[in-house]
Amino acid sequence: MNWDQIEGNWKQLKGNVKQQWGKLTDDQLDVIAGKREHLAGKIQEVYGTTKDAVEKQLTDWQKMQKDTNFSNKDKTCCNSETMKSM
Repeated sequence: MNWDQIEGNWKQLKGNVKQQWGKLTDDQLDVIAGKREHLAGKIQEVYGTTKDAVEKQLTDWQKMQKDTNFSNKDKTCCNSETMKSM
């Protein structure tokens, strides 16, 4: 999942962000609105980590969203196929 997709699906992904970085508030996530640079800056500020560490965390999280997204599509596909055969 590229960052444009993340930004476009921000409302759905805010829960995943909250799981990963639980110190971020809903208000902060609303202001971030899916902007990667804003999210990185807020993580740095709240957690007191380096820019490099945050970039690695974001890259890992983004990759995980891609895996989760494909996994969910597979389940939807399979469930649809199952329904068609009924």
